[in-house]
Amino acid sequence: MTPEEMKQRTKQFGIRVIRVVESLPASRVCNIIGGQLLRAGTSVGSNYRAACRARSQAEFIAKLGIVEKEADEILSIVVASSNTARGGRRRPTRKSAIRNPQSAIGKSAIRNPQSAMAPPSTPTSEQNTNG
Repeated sequence: MTPEEMKQRTKQFGIRVIRVVESLPASRVCNIIGGQLLRAGTSVGSNYRAACRARSQAEFIAKLGIVEKEADEILSIVVASSNTARGGRRRPTRKSAIRNPQSAIGKSAIRNPQSAMAPPSTPTSEQNTNG
């Protein structure tokens, strides 16, 4: 998956999160959970874009760690909400609006950042010439 494809996936994920939060019923609990979900869900895309602008591979890996943390927070929120939903314990379905966020954004890119970004290139002697 290219960085551009990943940016598109994280953007679409953020849009799906926004739609889910907008569809929640108006209640105190839904407002609190929705706010957490909205912050974490939109953070995934913005932090991935920040990772793409990293100045080093170490910075890239650190930023992807933030993306993974936010995706894990979303998963925790969805699981906790579904376990306490009215009507008893329910499990998220495969066709739910928010699937496992780590698979939605590409878990392989988070676990193997070297495949998502080549190490920063060093100028060759041909590129260093001033003329």
